[in-house]
Amino acid sequence: MISKTLQLSNHRVHYLEVGQGEPLILIHGVGMQASAWYPQIEYFSKHYHVIALDMPGHGQSSCLPEQATLQDFVNWTIDVIQALGLGAVNLAGHSMGSLITAGVAASAPQLVKRIAVLNGVYKRTSEAKQAVQARAAELRQGVIDIQAPLQRWFGNTESDQSACEKVKTWLSEVNLQGYATAYTAFAHGDDTYADSWSSIHCPALVLTGEQDLNSTAEMTYRMAEQAEKGQAVVIPDERHMVNLTAPNLVNQAMQNWLHTPA
Repeated sequence: MISKTLQLSNHRVHYLEVGQGEPLILIHGVGMQASAWYPQIEYFSKHYHVIALDMPGHGQSSCLPEQATLQDFVNWTIDVIQALGLGAVNLAGHSMGSLITAGVAASAPQLVKRIAVLNGVYKRTSEAKQAVQARAAELRQGVIDIQAPLQRWFGNTESDQSACEKVKTWLSEVNLQGYATAYTAFAHGDDTYADSWSSIHCPALVLTGEQDLNSTAEMTYRMAEQAEKGQAVVIPDERHMVNLTAPNLVNQAMQNWLHTPA
């Protein structure tokens, strides 16, 4: 696996690259970094050209302006895909990365062969909106609570706790400004591309964990049923970081998705 940097205008983009074959680009969620896809990088790099991006303000990628919206993150991703010069790619995102993925598919369909949306959100309830926007406001004031998301995301199983330790490290290393900017865009962005699902015509995997209380099974079914080639997968007994806690099941679902004719 090679660590690479791409310079886009005044933005530094860092990513991990490994493997050969059809391109598969991975976009992590808020507070994470490219390495948060490690089970998928290891599995898919045997047969695919895997590129895991550090989202703006995360890992080694430079920040977007503090007032950046979800659309700015989508435009950043479009610029990166075009700069990589790989043609149409398979694009997968987790959490905020899934909002970005859907936004790219809606805005620049010529750049995507297939999309996978893992633990995505769709038209939050008023109560959920208030909760996530309150957390965003706290981050903008410099208040970061690492334990709260860990408690939401992980149970007490051995696989959960092993993944939890890795995620705890990534959250403790995140750039606070980059985290706050991305989280604010995430908190206010669930409606931005929500009405565009019917315009997504490529194969679309929409996956979540049954016990993910924020990226719910209901949201997953609603997104998938609107896409022309949408498929919903809900993994029993799993929460928000399902790609880490149930990697075999997620990898199998993604493998089936990648075998779907584009």
